[in-house]
Amino acid sequence: MDATATPFSTLLREATHEEHTRTNTSTFMTDMLNGGLGVDAYTRYTEQLWFVYGALERATDLLADDPVAGPFVRTELARTPELERDLAYLRGADWRTGLEPLPATATYAARIEECARTWPGGYVAHHYTRYLGDLSGGQIVRDTAEKTWGFARKGDGVRFYVFESITNPAAFKRGYREMLDAVAADELEKRRMVEECKRAFDFNGAVFAELTASFSRSA
Repeated sequence: MDATATPFSTLLREATHEEHTRTNTSTFMTDMLNGGLGVDAYTRYTEQLWFVYGALERATDLLADDPVAGPFVRTELARTPELERDLAYLRGADWRTGLEPLPATATYAARIEECARTWPGGYVAHHYTRYLGDLSGGQIVRDTAEKTWGFARKGDGVRFYVFESITNPAAFKRGYREMLDAVAADELEKRRMVEECKRAFDFNGAVFAELTASFSRSA
């Protein structure tokens, strides 16, 4: 390996910068972070996350021993239990009743499940875009939700964004990037993973677009 080569984690971040920015500045996310949407929009967004993380985390047993994806399967990242606590708070004890994914969410989750079954490198691409985002920009969403809708700090309603088992998020993210740099993939596979990361951001953007349309219709 060329010692002067750009680390894969850096390449991944730089190559997806445009998609990342476009997704984070979507109309839905901008309006939600600016307080222009109510708690019902935040709740609907949280519902969609439950389907996405279900797809990611149902695959962990399958991939735990995989040479490519296995190192990224970390129990301290699991979000589904926290999402379910948040949804019970936001929607009530029968929160599962009537819960359906948006079409874009269903497509997104299906792609994650497909990668988990057939392409561990693709699964890693989706894993990276979600969990590192949660540990970084996701904290802005948590802070906004607490201030805008009065949720208790790191309490019910925002537990999805609270990683109780990660005491040093900065160190964890450094370790995660080191795993990316050491991923068991050749250059062609890494290029494919970069493209899947871009696709993952596009999936997120499609979910935001449908959320925006949903709340525009209900306004």
